[in-house]
Amino acid sequence: MSETEGAPAPTPGRDEIWVEKYRPHRLDDVVGHEEITSRLARYVERDDLPNLLFSGPAGVGKTTSAVAIAREVYGEDWRENFLELNASDDRGIDVVRGRIKEFARASFGGYGYRIIFLDEADSLTSDAQSALRRTMEQFSSNTRFILSCNYSSKIIDPIQSRCAVFRFSGIDDEAIAARIREIADAEGIETTEEGIDALVYAADGDMRRAVNALQAASVMGETVDEEAVYTITSTARPEEIEAMVTSAIEGDFTGARATLDDLLSNKGLSGGDVIDQLHRSVWNLGLDDRQAVRTLDRVGEADYRITEGANERIQLEALLASLALEE
Repeated sequence: MSETEGAPAPTPGRDEIWVEKYRPHRLDDVVGHEEITSRLARYVERDDLPNLLFSGPAGVGKTTSAVAIAREVYGEDWRENFLELNASDDRGIDVVRGRIKEFARASFGGYGYRIIFLDEADSLTSDAQSALRRTMEQFSSNTRFILSCNYSSKIIDPIQSRCAVFRFSGIDDEAIAARIREIADAEGIETTEEGIDALVYAADGDMRRAVNALQAASVMGETVDEEAVYTITSTARPEEIEAMVTSAIEGDFTGARATLDDLLSNKGLSGGDVIDQLHRSVWNLGLDDRQAVRTLDRVGEADYRITEGANERIQLEALLASLALEE
C-alpha cells in the first residue's frame, strides 16, 4: 500500500483518516496479495474484465482492489462509472431491482462497460441474490459486477459460477509492519520496535485495523510504544493471556481468575476479545498435543456459548476452571 504514482505526496497532519489518506490507487500498490493483484492487472490490461467475487476477512484489500480496478479502467472518470453499494445496509430485493438496474441501464460514453461494486454481498437475502443473478445476466453486455464478502459459502452457486473468485487471506506480519513504518515516517511519528510489534499483533492480519490503531496511538504521546498500542486497542499483552492459561493448567484457578478479572474489569476487554487472543496463544504455551487439543475444545465451547448469548464472565471462568481440573 503506497501512494499512487503522480498523486500528491502525503503531508504530515492528523486531520484526515489515515486509512483513506494512504489507500492505494493502483493494483501494483496493494500489498500482501501480489498473485491476486497481478491477475487482476492482466484483466485490466487486456480490457477483458469478468464479473469478480472477492472473499476474505476484513481489512485485507478487497474494497481497495475494487476501487483500484475502477481507477485504472476509467482514470479520472472512475466515479461516474463505478457504483458502490453496501449490501449490509441495502439488503432487500428492491435495491437490486432498483438502484442496480437504474445504474446498469444509464447511458454512458467512451467505455464498454460500467462497474457495480457490491460490498458485504453475503448479507444479501436469498431473494435479493436471485434477483442479482438475473440482473447480472440481463446486463452482461455493458456492466461488470464486483462482489465482496467475508464468506463465499453464503453466496448462491449461480452467482459464484458467473464470477472469477479470488480468496484474500490475512496480510502477513512483515507487510503490515513495513506499511506502518512508511506511514509513521510520512507523518513524522516516532515509533519503537516494540510498538510496531504490538500494532502487528493487535491487527492480526487486518491492515485497516493496524493503520487505525497507529493513528489513534499517535495522539497519546510523542512516541508510539507498546503501552500506547495495547491501551488504545484494548488488547491484552500476549504474555498476560499465556500466563492466565498457564496458571489454570497448573491448577492455580485463583490466580488465573484474578488475571481474567483484570482483563475484563480494568482493561475493558470483551469476552470475545479474550477468546480470540486465547485461541491465538494456544500454540505458544508449550503444551503437548493432547493438552492443546483439550484446550482448543474448551475454547470452542466457550466461544459458542458466548455467541449464543451466555454470560461472558461465567463462561470464561468455567473455561479456566475446566483447564484447572484437567489431569
